[in-house]
Amino acid sequence: MLKKISSVQNPFVKQLVQLKEKSKLRKQTGLFIVEGKREISLAIKGCYKLETIYYCADLFSNAEAAALEAYEIDVIEISKMVYEKVAHRGTTEGVIAVAKANKLSLNNLKITSQNPLILVAESPEKPGNIGALLRTADAANIDAVIIANPLTDMYNPNIIRSSVGGVFTVPIATGTTNEIIQYLKSNNIAIYSAILQESVAYDSIDFRIPSAIVIGTESVGLSEKWRKISTANIQIPMQGKLDSMNLSVTAGIIIFEAKRQRKFI
Repeated sequence: MLKKISSVQNPFVKQLVQLKEKSKLRKQTGLFIVEGKREISLAIKGCYKLETIYYCADLFSNAEAAALEAYEIDVIEISKMVYEKVAHRGTTEGVIAVAKANKLSLNNLKITSQNPLILVAESPEKPGNIGALLRTADAANIDAVIIANPLTDMYNPNIIRSSVGGVFTVPIATGTTNEIIQYLKSNNIAIYSAILQESVAYDSIDFRIPSAIVIGTESVGLSEKWRKISTANIQIPMQGKLDSMNLSVTAGIIIFEAKRQRKFI
């Protein structure tokens, strides 16, 4: 088994670069890249299976390299040139892993709470926004994040980076809008859609029951289906001249109001 790679022309290196850049290959192989000590540690704690670990000796201590053997998987040393070719970030600590993707279907979503609080985001456009939503969800320790009609796979390196590993700490599922609506209804979860039409102030809602907070994109908002089926449409009263806020800011305001109400449950 190959234990050291020094050339950027090595086939292993080319595959790593493609996994980093190509969503199609990630979906075909069921593999993705995890970069950085913290992110790899969170992936393991989140029950993700690592296939291979690559480390750069120039950026990694001998003790850290020896400790990798405890994972009982292939550990391969790579040159600094190879690391710089493969790494998504120049500031990570010299370690990259290839991990096996989890199936993120609604059928696989595990929610243990009898009174769940869920965030649903419909068609978020930017990986950075998804990452920020996951950080917010982790900070509030909500029960799940569900992405409706995803425009990118959840193992996009930009999502992993911007979530600071939150993609591994929060239960996640993806599905179509119709599938998610059916899931929420079948589990008796109230639907609160963040939408301007026929809406009430978000802080007038009782979030102490099983609740899903549903947000849309900054550009077009939510689709009409959410307005029609929601338990209530909610909005954050705006005091300036603009009528929208950043996705993660909107989610954070509403989520933490729900957490405030649930504080003594």
